[in-house]
Amino acid sequence: MSPANSQTKTPLLDALRDRTNHPHAPFYAPGHKRGEGISDPLVDLFGATVFRSDLPELPELDNLFNPEGAIAEAQDLAAEAFGGQSTRFLVNGSTCGIIAAILATSGPGDKIILPRNIHSSAISGLILSGAIPIFVNPEYNPDWDIANSITPEVTASALEQHPDAKAVMMVYPTYHGVCGNLRAIAQITHQYNIPLLVDEAHGAHFNFHPKLPEPALSGGADLTVQSIHKTLGAMTQASMLHLKGDRIDIQKLNRALQLVQSTSPSYILLASLDAARQQIALHGEQLMTQTLQLAEKARSRISQIPGLSVLEPLNTPGFAALDRTRLTVKVSDLGITGFAADEILHSQLAVTAELPMPQHLTFIISLGNTETDIDNLVKALTILEGRRKKEEGSSATDSVTDVTDVRKKSQRRSPREEVPEKKSQRRSPMSDGRFAPSPTLPLSPSPPLLSPREAFFLPAETVPADKAVDRLCAELICPYPPGIPVLMPGEIITPEALDYLQQVLTAGGKITGCSDRGLQTLKVVRQ
Repeated sequence: MSPANSQTKTPLLDALRDRTNHPHAPFYAPGHKRGEGISDPLVDLFGATVFRSDLPELPELDNLFNPEGAIAEAQDLAAEAFGGQSTRFLVNGSTCGIIAAILATSGPGDKIILPRNIHSSAISGLILSGAIPIFVNPEYNPDWDIANSITPEVTASALEQHPDAKAVMMVYPTYHGVCGNLRAIAQITHQYNIPLLVDEAHGAHFNFHPKLPEPALSGGADLTVQSIHKTLGAMTQASMLHLKGDRIDIQKLNRALQLVQSTSPSYILLASLDAARQQIALHGEQLMTQTLQLAEKARSRISQIPGLSVLEPLNTPGFAALDRTRLTVKVSDLGITGFAADEILHSQLAVTAELPMPQHLTFIISLGNTETDIDNLVKALTILEGRRKKEEGSSATDSVTDVTDVRKKSQRRSPREEVPEKKSQRRSPMSDGRFAPSPTLPLSPSPPLLSPREAFFLPAETVPADKAVDRLCAELICPYPPGIPVLMPGEIITPEALDYLQQVLTAGGKITGCSDRGLQTLKVVRQ
């Protein structure tokens, strides 16, 4: 490892800066040639410097798949900062890290234990690897309509039934900031001398403040994947994979990463990882202290607004800790869905949440947020609650009209007046914005009848949704965000799953992965 004071260095960022400022005649890709061929509108938006920095694998910039220079040094510094023995930079997001982790540990026919509420990227990893999923259901909190973590008990039971499993994977933290007992799960997993793989996409900041949950590597994870762009200062898609211990075949992991990473990685993204590491390594505790203070102010003020509830740590299975920078606010007691509340906040009140769900909204508070952001959030939620008060004295018809009036005004705007949509996948008009109790997320406890890979490659046919019940799904269908599949290839389609998906659509959510966006038809494995 490098000396502690080396965390001031940014070897990859420095190398890219040097090449950016080095005059020469470029006869290599990309075709815009250091920005000379970029269209004027792009230059007007981003400026010229960023395009001069859009460079390929020049000798001075090292090579992502065979790092010996600036990338190798930057990755070593990242391993030191985040508590790993080695680190790999990812430019295809945490998705490629999750897929590579599965490819490196599980081959065709091998078993891997993982929670049924895993991200869709893990299902992609199962399809590519041919591994057989042994699903365990996480604990479910019906009051909040939130899935917690898997527990040590269900992990131990799964391993007792499948002692030949090659790995265990868990999500830590969940999208809502819920953390399971990772340390206990790691100890149980290691009794079988297999690795614990962790989807820590939302926990890259944990290592930098004592009041945050324990980092996955400190708790015993063998491999963890972090989206540095989600909670720290890197650019979108920029992630890291960290390793600790000797249970992972590093050469096999490197080969897997070559399969799922671009052969033309963006050095702008790579440099952003180097810079974000330096920032958090040098100033992490100060930045996280400020972030936690903002989060506590938001929690305190929002909890005083009538009709709103803020998720706090719960003494329930699968809920060992909570990332307090992740703010989940229940809005269902206002009489509207999280989707409807999200639409109003985003389109009319200039506040955009990370994750709308049927009963609640989740907001990410990070080192980039300000006091003004918190003030605007509290003000917007206060206005939202104020509409409920107006409804109390109105008829049911007036109530619905009041809730949807904002949306109608928005629809009367010209296209140029519309607020840009940050989460385009999820924005759609709601029927009336009213809340109806949502069903429990119907995650099947039964293993798929076919492996995801088998079902993916078998011939498929399209059938009406009502004829798809009891057939084998041929698609990977999930509301997004959060990207948790409700149906996957090889799984039996149940009435409960279809009902849940239809209710998400009705409430204003978006469904990805299905050929028919309206879910009138589904693709099933041909009989």
